[in-house]
Parts: sequence; structure tokens; C-alpha cells
Amino acid sequence: MAKTQLGARVDEDVAELARKRAADLGLSIGDYLARLVQDDASGLRARAVDAAARFLAEHQSVFDDAEDAQQAPGGARAA
Repeated sequence: MAKTQLGARVDEDVAELARKRAADLGLSIGDYLARLVQDDASGLRARAVDAAARFLAEHQSVFDDAEDAQQAPGGARAA
């Protein structure tokens, strides 16, 4: 498949995040960005965000209980 070069200006912190994530995944920056665009265009990203939102909605009480336990004095569970 033929490749073309794109140019984009992003904040340095975004550029650094992209470099780190690409390295974590063993990808070049170009391949990492291509994967992000393909996932977005295919709807994969939207489906993943929706699934995460459903998971959080279904299990919010577990997260709330854990947060309450961490905030209680001595780490004891709040009544």
C-alpha cells in the first residue's frame, strides 16, 4: 500500500504521549496514528467508549464503596 506523509502541529505534551504510546505498542508514530484513525473511522473507538460507560454505570456502586473506604479514617469502611 502506498504511503503519504502528513504534517500536523500538536502540543508538545500530546506529541510526547503519542511517542510513548507508539513505543509501548511497538509501533512507529505513523503506524500508531494510522491505527487510531482506522479505529475511529470504523466506529471501534465509539463502541469501546460506550462499553466503558455501560460498565461504569453498572458497577458505579463498587467504585463509590472503594472510594468511601479510602476516605474513611484509617481506611476503615464507612457506615
